[in-house]
Amino acid sequence: MGRLEVNRSGEMEAFVRVVELGGLSAAARRLGMTPSAVSKLVARLEERLGVRLLHRSTRKLRLTDEGSFFYERSVTILEEMRAAESTLTEGGAPRGRLRINSNVPFGLQVLLPLIPRFADQHPEITLDIALGDVVVDLFEARADVAIRTGSLRDSRLVARKLGESRMVVVASPDYLARHGTPRTTDELARHRRLAFCFARQSDAWPFRDGTRGVTSIPQGDAVLVSDGEAMRRLALAGAGVARLARFQVAEDLRAGRLRTVLDAIDVGEVQPVHAVYVGEGRRVPARVRAFLDFLVAHVALE
Repeated sequence: MGRLEVNRSGEMEAFVRVVELGGLSAAARRLGMTPSAVSKLVARLEERLGVRLLHRSTRKLRLTDEGSFFYERSVTILEEMRAAESTLTEGGAPRGRLRINSNVPFGLQVLLPLIPRFADQHPEITLDIALGDVVVDLFEARADVAIRTGSLRDSRLVARKLGESRMVVVASPDYLARHGTPRTTDELARHRRLAFCFARQSDAWPFRDGTRGVTSIPQGDAVLVSDGEAMRRLALAGAGVARLARFQVAEDLRAGRLRTVLDAIDVGEVQPVHAVYVGEGRRVPARVRAFLDFLVAHVALE
């Protein structure tokens, strides 16, 4: 057998560091190399693959479509290599940076309270948590795990179900005292309905109607917010009527800070909550698998 001359892992490592750190100089400092040496590794990788992975300019580097695909695969392969080494040298304890993206309500109400327990169990994992209600692309955000509420549409992702939660329409006692409690959907349509300022799978509020089957009330436009926690706080402040996941407002309902509206005719839409990630289960890095198993074991929505 001929001598293996191609250092594939070294090329991958250089390419991944250039992408993650945003430039050749930063990657060179991290790798203990010169910028020209890192540039040669990336150029040799592109030449061997026969495709351009990066668009280079004087100001920044940008991934091509082929580069984006190869980056994701390279990250997975390098993580598997590190996991294999740690299994032999350090007992296989999960380690490394774990990037988590979650919607704000789940993050605040469920995820963050669980983090101390996970951190105690896995001290070698560094957690990088981003909260936001706009659905992100895991590839572009470089997230390892994301929490998604509702139906899933990205076929590139693998999902593990964490539970489900019923949607409820709520308002504060103060708001209802000032504006009256709606008894019908027509009355609700005249109330101030809080809404999200970003596109969602469905913005309508569905209710059962004895004559029309199911009727939907559109979300309002008087007050728009960027996340579910902001909407919850506005509802608590008496700014209007909100439609939120029950797990998010369960404590408020029990304490009487919020009340359900038209609960008797609400269709009771249930939204599943999933943890999604990239790659097949057998290729998931140890740190990701440990976090997914932890969520499945400890998340309780309703």
